[in-house]
Amino acid sequence: MHLSAHARFLRTRHALAVRLLAAVGLVALSPAWALAQSATALAVDREVTGSLAEGGADSYTVDLGEGYFVHGTADQKTVDVVVTIYNDEGEIVGKFDGPPRGYEPFQFESKAAGTYRIEIAPFEDQTGEYTLRLRRAEPIASTPEARVDQLMVAYDDPRTPGGVVAVVKDGELAFAKAYGSANLTFGIPFEIDTRTNIGSTTKQFTAYAILLLAEQGKLDIDDDIREYIPELPDFGETVTIRHLLTHTSGYREFLNTLAMSGRRLDRGDSIDRDELIAIVQHQPTLQNSPGAEWNYNNTAFGLLATTVERISGETFPDWMADNVFHPLGMNDTFVRKNPAELIERRAEGYAPTENGGYQIARDLGGSTGAGGIYTTIPDLAKWVRNYRTGQLGSPAIFEQMSTPYVLTNGKPTGYGFGLFIDELRGLKRIQHGGADTAHRSMVMYFPELDAAVITQSNNATFLGTISDAVATAFFEDSMEPKPTEDTDAQATNEDTEFDPTAFDAESFDALAGRFELEEAPGFVLRFWRDGDTLMGQATGQPEFEIVPIAPNKFKITVVDASITFNLGDTGTAESIILHQNGDHPAKRLEEEAWAPDADALAAYTGRYFSEELETFYTIALEDDHLVIRHRRFDDVKLSPNSEHEFTGGFPVATVAFETDETGHATAFIAGNGRARDIRFERVD
Repeated sequence: MHLSAHARFLRTRHALAVRLLAAVGLVALSPAWALAQSATALAVDREVTGSLAEGGADSYTVDLGEGYFVHGTADQKTVDVVVTIYNDEGEIVGKFDGPPRGYEPFQFESKAAGTYRIEIAPFEDQTGEYTLRLRRAEPIASTPEARVDQLMVAYDDPRTPGGVVAVVKDGELAFAKAYGSANLTFGIPFEIDTRTNIGSTTKQFTAYAILLLAEQGKLDIDDDIREYIPELPDFGETVTIRHLLTHTSGYREFLNTLAMSGRRLDRGDSIDRDELIAIVQHQPTLQNSPGAEWNYNNTAFGLLATTVERISGETFPDWMADNVFHPLGMNDTFVRKNPAELIERRAEGYAPTENGGYQIARDLGGSTGAGGIYTTIPDLAKWVRNYRTGQLGSPAIFEQMSTPYVLTNGKPTGYGFGLFIDELRGLKRIQHGGADTAHRSMVMYFPELDAAVITQSNNATFLGTISDAVATAFFEDSMEPKPTEDTDAQATNEDTEFDPTAFDAESFDALAGRFELEEAPGFVLRFWRDGDTLMGQATGQPEFEIVPIAPNKFKITVVDASITFNLGDTGTAESIILHQNGDHPAKRLEEEAWAPDADALAAYTGRYFSEELETFYTIALEDDHLVIRHRRFDDVKLSPNSEHEFTGGFPVATVAFETDETGHATAFIAGNGRARDIRFERVD
């Protein structure tokens, strides 16, 4: 499924909104470039060993021509490292911070000839040893097929969980190639026809099932969902099937809700499908008025699968096999009933371990409808062909699925029924990715080309950028020219050329502040200056660095995203736009961040109980900050936001306290984005 939050259990640190483990971009001058004077030169396939002291960093160089592809690995023996790549102008061209042990892969491309520096620094002042190896330094491939080999080099090893990349054109497989292992225990290689868990890519199949039933007159998508699942509570507003299909129902998202209760999904804790209904029954009110807010929701698609069962009298796996998979000839496609069900010739899922190896990652339970489908590349090619032909159902079904839903306030969501609708460099794209505990999946379709890119992997650290790069390799001739940083600067600053090296860091003070996303109330982006370094942080997430690409536009160094600051008449920023998979406006919050002392923080300490989650939390004072504790997950640090409100991390991202007349806390409201407004009462 689309498990941004749960992927963080597997250590996807430094992500703004759950996207990537690393980003490659062209950004900002670093004063640390002076360290290159003492850097060690690297040669391909020559391993070097290093030892990091607290606060230290090692530098290595490699001379490259223009248009080179570079791939390497840092083996994190006893220290968690961050790998940063600089060009010879001191600009960051890549930053990589993935698993805390084992191999930290990195790869980048040289846009200009010169000396590139690879900096190895410890994460959070750790100390220890590592080894570094440059595995490839070669011209960027001139053919799409060879380019895919470069993109998949980190997974092209029989000792590594791998994956498969495919391109479909005019309904037929035009390219398909597998890499790495499907099963490390038995040394079984990944094949094109390996059955793989596609996670949330499943949602389009569930949506199609609902629309087939609607076409047969067995339901109407504007029916109240309680007509089919009457045990769902009446919240005073009608939740329809359409609301479930479009992630606008207002129901609690079950995976994030269970995580807040202490359920460790990363450790294979069991989830039963019946819990989805129970979670909705326990929530006191809807999280939003139906149709008013888009909030990605796995509960909704689980309930849709139950709806299919209630109407048909069959299990969802059996109904899908008889009515969807087999009619399309998708005979290697199955809905896995539960994580214990045997699926022959399947890829086992793997996540990195603390000691640098891999461990089996059990599939999520309770995922039916929202995830749980195992399929193959040839079968997915047949599915994509049906987009165009309407062999099953009618062409009107895909038209409905690929039409963005419009919220009650008139704003389109960019999501139809089980599918995202957007553009990639001017090409309309219809797509949905998926992530179970370890498996990763993407199916993206370009209707103007009748072409698709499909990626599958059983590796929890599989890079989400690969699908876009494959599409670019095969279809770039049909795309708009790729924007450059100069283009960004001119678009932001009209005719004035911008030199990032001349940017005055102190001028950022007029832009710094706190900004709340209009489409996600409570999600705040904060920006500030730390000396000459410009920093940002999003609600419930780690700090990140930003760098200038125009006077009022900045690139986030760790994800493919940027921020534009909109200036008012006074020269200060009144609002911002977050550019990440679309444009997301945010308005300045005028109040200053709250900074309570230890005595003030002590008023919040105590033990709290949630009747809804049937679980206890402890709020404790540790040094100069609060932490939230639960016996099943690590302490979460709470950082002051505004008065009585704190920002945490996963699984508790926000905490807002209620106090009595003496100022002591009596309760708090907790949330993590997909599940929010959960009440905890003080019990001591």
